Amino acid sequence: MVTPSVLPILACLVPVLAGLLLLAFGANRRRACEIVALAVGAFLAGVAAWSAALAAQGAILVAWGNELRVDALSALVMLVVGVLGFLAIVYAIRYGDHGGMMDGAGMGGPARRPSVFYALVLLFLGTMMWATVTNNVVMLYVAVEATTLSSGLLVAFLWDRRALEAGYKYLILLTVGITFALLGCVVVYAAGAATGALTGSETLMLSRIREVAPLIPRPTALVAVALLIAGFGTKAGLVPFHVWLPDAHGEAPAPVSVLLSGVMIKVALYALARTISIFFPGIPQLAVFAVGLGCVTMVVGVVLALTQDDLKRLLAYSSVSQMGYVLAGVALGTYLGCYGGLFHVLNHAIVKSLLFMGAGAVVYATGTRRVSELGGLARRMPVTSACFLVGALAIAGFPPFNGFMSKLTIFLALARAGLWWAAVIAVVTSLLTMVALVRPVYRAFWAAPEGDAAPLAQVHEVPVALRVPMITLAALCLLLGVAPAIAYPLLHRAATVLAVLGP
Repeated sequence: MVTPSVLPILACLVPVLAGLLLLAFGANRRRACEIVALAVGAFLAGVAAWSAALAAQGAILVAWGNELRVDALSALVMLVVGVLGFLAIVYAIRYGDHGGMMDGAGMGGPARRPSVFYALVLLFLGTMMWATVTNNVVMLYVAVEATTLSSGLLVAFLWDRRALEAGYKYLILLTVGITFALLGCVVVYAAGAATGALTGSETLMLSRIREVAPLIPRPTALVAVALLIAGFGTKAGLVPFHVWLPDAHGEAPAPVSVLLSGVMIKVALYALARTISIFFPGIPQLAVFAVGLGCVTMVVGVVLALTQDDLKRLLAYSSVSQMGYVLAGVALGTYLGCYGGLFHVLNHAIVKSLLFMGAGAVVYATGTRRVSELGGLARRMPVTSACFLVGALAIAGFPPFNGFMSKLTIFLALARAGLWWAAVIAVVTSLLTMVALVRPVYRAFWAAPEGDAAPLAQVHEVPVALRVPMITLAALCLLLGVAPAIAYPLLHRAATVLAVLGP
């Protein structure tokens, strides 16, 4: 049921306009900036939740003709952006007191740092919303590239040598990588127009190009898919395009890491799935190739995570690995695979946001993020320790947490498709994920401090404003694990959008 709606417009314009206002008038007004950011974040969460509720009932929201279009797949990603964006803002308000983040020299100067930070966060959220609701294939590239510009400045926000280096690498590599996505989007547009079945603005609409995709010549489709994987795959952190990710996630302030790992790479993977799935019915072999790429990403990510002593870099490499699971599921093109992959998008967004908030809490309390310099934190930070453990168990796929259900669905989908080799790789990678995360969690929170551990006598639990978002996300991990049917109406319709190769 196609329904004209103002919600897609509001989801894009409100955060962007609010961000620009903060840049213009926010100097020396930290508290006002925080209130505006909170209000806009809550508004976005509400818009996303309402859009998701309508989409779960079968509604398709359109605006500006058909330029903006929210189906169940778009609504799922909107929900991730809106809810986690709001929680990240809540977390950032108190985290901003740490380490001179809001009052140090650097970007904007001490007087303008709060306004610049919250403006960039709102611009980041607005551009991610735009990427999820646009139905225009070229505007999809523009929106994804716009997220790079705002998030790149957030990566460098601490303005020290390491942050500037990470931000520079982030901007350069992603801008170069996403250029391939531009070329891919242009090929998709040109190929759709060349079929002669589309006229006028229809040639740019993804929903219409999907209908004529079987008419696109096979060589053209292969070129488009290769360019799209290289472009959007770079943004999603897929191997071998992942080299920017550990530096960016590691050096960014914790609230920004939450948005990068919990939200942004999901938006990039959404863009990839939305575009390449167009060609799966005509070239089903593409699905096998994409599943293989997902398996390589799984393995490389978890192997690199096993070697990390830096807690945030460990989580970053874990995100690389988990994006491999999502790609392997969605790339199957079957209903079961798409359902599992999209369920893992939702679950990983929740879990990894929780883990990066937990890592930020550790840095806030101890001043270090090196596992070897930690130990015995559970006695002094019981809430943070419990929440971090929930996240680690969930991402490793332990029942009764949410990661178990989505991973199990992906395993079953791979086996049902006859790709037993991929199913085995996915299971083994899950076991390695358990080792990669549970071992350092035990070392940091429950093992006794060793000789090189930092003095922890003065460490205490983080403020309640940092604990509330973590507790909320930990509760969601458990809720979606014991009652996964809660997400079924939306996930069912979202999976149906992508499932082009059968059940």
